[in-house]
Amino acid sequence: MDRVPGRDAPEQAPRQQRDAARVTRPETPLPVRVWVTQRQTGTFEADGLAVAWTDRQVEVRYDDPHGREGFVWVWASAVTRRPAA
Repeated sequence: MDRVPGRDAPEQAPRQQRDAARVTRPETPLPVRVWVTQRQTGTFEADGLAVAWTDRQVEVRYDDPHGREGFVWVWASAVTRRPAA
């Protein structure tokens, strides 16, 4: 699978908020729906997996509309948990 190229990188939530926060990394990622904004592609909603989180942010692995894999830290309010497949 192709990765999202740097020229279309997603907008990240501020790193400063999670630097001092406790990060949880589950053994099994949780299925989620996430809002992502990429530089060239724009804003879209995608299925993904929550691979880590703090009390306010979530790191999500997602597939963009072009079928490329990306990782992004977003605010928790941009993520909705979905049922396991």
